[in-house]
Amino acid sequence: MGSFSEKRVADLGAMLEVSRELAATVELKPLLQKVEVAARKVLGCERATIFLYDRARGELYSRLATGVDEIRISVEKGIAGEAARTGEAVKVPDAYADPRFNADVDRRTGFKTRNMIAFPLVGFDNSIVGVLQVLNKVSGSFDEWDDELVSTFGAQVGVAVQRQILLDEYAEKQRIQEDLNIARKIQQGLLPAHPPQVPGFDIAGWNKPADETGGDCYDFLELQNGGVAIIVADATGHGIGPALMIAECRALFRAMISLSQDLSGVSCRINDLLCEDLLEDKFVTAFLGLLSPAERTLSYLSAGHGPLLKYVRADDAVAELSANAVPLGIMPGMRFDAPDRFVMQPGDMMILMTDGFFEWVSAQDEQFGVARVCEVIHRNRDLSSGEIIQRMHEAVVAFAGGTSQSDDLTAVIVKKLPE
Repeated sequence: MGSFSEKRVADLGAMLEVSRELAATVELKPLLQKVEVAARKVLGCERATIFLYDRARGELYSRLATGVDEIRISVEKGIAGEAARTGEAVKVPDAYADPRFNADVDRRTGFKTRNMIAFPLVGFDNSIVGVLQVLNKVSGSFDEWDDELVSTFGAQVGVAVQRQILLDEYAEKQRIQEDLNIARKIQQGLLPAHPPQVPGFDIAGWNKPADETGGDCYDFLELQNGGVAIIVADATGHGIGPALMIAECRALFRAMISLSQDLSGVSCRINDLLCEDLLEDKFVTAFLGLLSPAERTLSYLSAGHGPLLKYVRADDAVAELSANAVPLGIMPGMRFDAPDRFVMQPGDMMILMTDGFFEWVSAQDEQFGVARVCEVIHRNRDLSSGEIIQRMHEAVVAFAGGTSQSDDLTAVIVKKLPE
């Protein structure tokens, strides 16, 4: 009798030690290792397997199994699955006599399972976090005292594991957020710090991504001949992937247009290089332009980027122009025709916007649309380029009526000033 009581006292002491160690552990893998060692010590068994519950996939998967690689099983099958489904411990006196027992692991490892207990790990909100399965009681068979230990151990470990999983998820979320913040700073750093100061012209650009990083960009590059290269580009989607696509497209344009002002040739080369790098279902629409202040002309190729909006002061009207080339990155070897040419008179404007403006929907599921964009431009035609973009953003936000921005917004306006 004395030895039996002493064993209970020793077991409870071991449980207290487990509580102390679990509270002091701040990483999931070391925590599970401590649980595995403690389970074998407290319950006097040869092996232990910890299964975590993947609720989305309806599976239990082992993060630690003594002498075994990772195991994944459906909660609809097996002894561990039953413990997860019912929330009750399942004791198996003779494993090979139980039809629920799967002997595949024994066959793979050469281990022979005699008996086992599978018991749920219960979190602080009473949800099932996982299952702990202990195999082969060293002293013979699992008894009623083991049932008591299992109940306490399962709740104790479940809370600790759930706590650590939540902490790990939070830490991972924070790490991802930090990476996104860095990516955003890098991407925003690629945007021009200020528009080029070109005699006789008023140029402005603006960008607001929908996520931390966006799939739009604009850029200005002042050339040695006094001209200005302009790009407005929009990659499919928004987020990290499109941001990388856009960064590559911008870099290619800057490098090539510095060497040659042949827009057609530059576009061909950019297209071929993007075709090599982009996935099959990805592409970039882009406006590639060259402003010649001396000639008062804006030459451009619009690779799938449209509509382009042109305000002509003499007509006091905004015209909608279509793209004059195919998007970049779809088909290698494409030839691009000679660029179109806009001879700009005082008051004329070229307005370049990505589809985030046109396609922003209201609470009534109505798009802002091209017609409203044209109305805002016409109404504010005498303002500066930067002010027109500001009015455009204010108008689309007011129209949206509280609906969230679902796509990136980018705008560039080139305006010819009075002589």
